[in-house]
Amino acid sequence: MDDLSVIKPLSDSTLRGRTTTHLKQLIVTGELQPGTRLTEKGLADALGISRGPLREAIRELVDIGLVVSEPYKGLFVRQVTRKDLEEIYSLRTSLEQFAFRECWNKRDLSALADLKQRNDKLSATVKAGQDRLGVIEDELHLHSWSYELSGHQLLLQSWNRLMPNLQFYFAMHQQAHDRPGPKSHAHDIYLELACGDDLEAMLEHLLDHMRQGLEATMSFISDEKV
Repeated sequence: MDDLSVIKPLSDSTLRGRTTTHLKQLIVTGELQPGTRLTEKGLADALGISRGPLREAIRELVDIGLVVSEPYKGLFVRQVTRKDLEEIYSLRTSLEQFAFRECWNKRDLSALADLKQRNDKLSATVKAGQDRLGVIEDELHLHSWSYELSGHQLLLQSWNRLMPNLQFYFAMHQQAHDRPGPKSHAHDIYLELACGDDLEAMLEHLLDHMRQGLEATMSFISDEKV
């Protein structure tokens, strides 16, 4: 559980951003397993960096929820429970349905072209098959479209606060399906409905799409006995 052998030294040793990205990549790909205990010394030695930028990177990972700090125990890679998943699913579903209600009448040719471009970027990253974190970031960027277009600032802030949890959720979803991201045509219906004229069909698709993802991930963590 506490094996840090998957961590390799960084070639550019002093950049906090590079350290953060590297650790995030290891967490979201599952190479650093949920529940793994992290120590400053162990990480600094494994990464070949000083503790200053490492502390800053760890602080950022704690802030976004990928690492948890337990008093008198230390730092651990976050573990996700069924309750966590249910809460993420229910909140995300409600937020995204609301985002589509708010943005529906604001769609124009430019906005729809932007949506298609985001989907193309996600598809290209998935097809390359080398960057699991990049896939997650591209998928979140795709789903950010409705929030950004809505013009609802409190809604967008809520989405931005939820995104770190979704990074972890998407990572578990990847592991549940044993692939580096969604299927190549996974968002075809989403895209078609988002560009169409039937808001209720769009809302129903969101509910169904997210429910299927939840069920697959729930099954995965049950198998893993999280």
